[in-house]
Amino acid sequence: MPRYQPRHAPRHAAPRRSIGVRAGSALRSPVLVGGAAVIAVGSAVAFATVGQPQSANAAPLALSGALATESVAEARSQAQDSASRASARTSLSTAVAARTAKVQATERAQALAFAQARKAATEHAARETARRKVLENAQTDPKSAAKMLLPEFGFSADQWSCLETLWTGESGWDWRAENPSSGAYGIPQSLPGSKMATIANDWRTNPVTQIRWGLKYIKSSYGTPCNALGAWNSRYPHWY
Repeated sequence: MPRYQPRHAPRHAAPRRSIGVRAGSALRSPVLVGGAAVIAVGSAVAFATVGQPQSANAAPLALSGALATESVAEARSQAQDSASRASARTSLSTAVAARTAKVQATERAQALAFAQARKAATEHAARETARRKVLENAQTDPKSAAKMLLPEFGFSADQWSCLETLWTGESGWDWRAENPSSGAYGIPQSLPGSKMATIANDWRTNPVTQIRWGLKYIKSSYGTPCNALGAWNSRYPHWY
């Protein structure tokens, strides 16, 4: 008896590959990664095993890796932004500090210059007051007036002793001294006394006028009081 043959031979199909895909996601060409096909599905990632069983945790691990990479990049960007802002703040602070220091230095310099100018003005006023007082007291202290007037005619202090000796011999520093025989008058014994009017008309009573005329005469005739004294000593009776 013939063997029974089924009308339709059993269909033997190869086992289907299992691909984990989220419903409604667009499929993209798979990429082999370590024996697994990675398929981009929209913004998600699906895995399909090739010749091996599919791992249930592959997709979440891949997604976690992508998110971690994105987080690292974002953190790096934020760190760079923070560093840039910190650098900008530091630069601004440095500039502000430099400008403040410059302003303060300028203010200190101005204050110092003002203080020095005020001190100089005060000292000048004091000298002028003392000078005026000496000149006002010239009738009682003509030597102090003469000593103070030396620089006015370019004479140094070392000429003072010669001048003092010269006019001590001429008039004894008496602003009223008058030579009865020649008519020479005053501390420098001007001959005639009226020559001293070229300085001021008060030559009869003002020792300062007499001293200024005498110093001018010495400068033009002998150059220095010491030269005038040398000439005076070389003559007898003495004169210069």
